[in-house]
Amino acid sequence: MKKTVIRGLLILFGGISCLFFIAPIILKGIINIGSVAGLLFFGGIFLIGAFYDGFVSLIKTLLKSKTGKTAFVCACAFLACALSTAAVSSVCMIRASANYPRENATLIVLGCKVNGERPSRMLAERLEAAYEYLSENPDSKCVVSGAQGPDEGISEAECMYRYLIDKGIDKNRIYKEDRSKSTRENLAYSMEIIKENGLIETCAIATNDFHEYRASLIARDMGIKTYSVPGKTRFTELPPYFVREIFAIVYEWIF
Repeated sequence: MKKTVIRGLLILFGGISCLFFIAPIILKGIINIGSVAGLLFFGGIFLIGAFYDGFVSLIKTLLKSKTGKTAFVCACAFLACALSTAAVSSVCMIRASANYPRENATLIVLGCKVNGERPSRMLAERLEAAYEYLSENPDSKCVVSGAQGPDEGISEAECMYRYLIDKGIDKNRIYKEDRSKSTRENLAYSMEIIKENGLIETCAIATNDFHEYRASLIARDMGIKTYSVPGKTRFTELPPYFVREIFAIVYEWIF
C-alpha cells in the first residue's frame, strides 16, 4: 500500500508540474532553458513514479558496488546542491519583488519585446506596474529604456513612451533612452539621463516580478541603489521564465 501511494504521488506531482511547462510551449510558443529544465526535472519525477519498481531495483544494484555507490552519492549531492540553489534564488526573487520604493522615486522601466509597434504581454505587464506607480506618485519622473530590435517596428523606449502617454501620463515626466540592448545597458544609460537632467537619484526599477532580483544585483554591481516596482507575470507563463531566471541569477552570482 505504501509503495502504491508513493508511486501515485510521484506520478501525480510530476505529471501536473510538467503541464505547467508544456502549456506555455503549446499556447505561447515559449521555449527556453527554463522550459527544458522544468520538463526534464518533473518529467524525471513522473518517470520514477511510473517505473518505481525498476528505479528501486536500479538503486539497489548501484549500491552493491563501490563505483555505483560513488555515482549515487555524487548524483544525490548534485541534486541537493541544485535544489538548494533553486530555493535560495527563489527566496531572493520573491523578497526583491517586495522591495517597494518610497514616494516619488525616479522610475526606470526596463525594455522587453515589442510586437510591431505594440508591447508584448510581458512589456505590458511592466508598463502597467509603471503606470500605477506614476499615477500614485505625481512628482515622479520616468525613464523608459530599450533600443529597437531587428524584428521590432519601433524602439522599446518609443513603444513604452506612447503607451504611458496614451494612459494619461504627462509626456514631460517621461524620458526616452533608446540605445540599450541589455539590462546592464538599460541601467547605465538611464542613469546618464537621470544625472544629466538632475532627476532624483533614488531609483526604482519597473520590470517583471521574477526579474527584479537580478536587475537589482546588476544595479548594485554598478553602485546603484534601487527599489522594485514589479509587473505581475501571468501565472500560466511564469514557470519557464522563473526557472530560466534561476540559471541567469547563478550566472550573475558567479561572473
